[in-house]
Amino acid sequence: MKKTILFSAMFLGSLVFAQQKAPVLGGDKDAHGCKGSAGYTYSQIKNDCVRVFEQKVKLTEVKPKGSSTSMTAIIFSKDMKKAEVFLPEQNKGSLILTKLGKEKAWKSGDYVLVPYKKTGYQLKKKNIVIYQ
Repeated sequence: MKKTILFSAMFLGSLVFAQQKAPVLGGDKDAHGCKGSAGYTYSQIKNDCVRVFEQKVKLTEVKPKGSSTSMTAIIFSKDMKKAEVFLPEQNKGSLILTKLGKEKAWKSGDYVLVPYKKTGYQLKKKNIVIYQ
């Protein structure tokens, strides 16, 4: 009887320990309910969780600082007056750029997004191209 109780206690203890150690995939959610571990981040323009790497408009870093190249994605509002940029250095959220009048450019602070060639875009910071 004592052996049964001892083995039961050890078994239950190991289950509790295993449950505490194992993180649940997708168990993390941000303030908007987006699961970061599943690759989701919140889009202000879509008002929904998105995967940045699945977006249609993607730009590649022009002059990578390390051995790997980073990527950014752009989501446009339906009326094309706003552009949401997901920069790797923006740890929290995204950056919203606003279209400048009738110009084909979106701006926010030091950042400007402009059309590049026929189907692409360039993102500039302080007038230096950082992504295209």
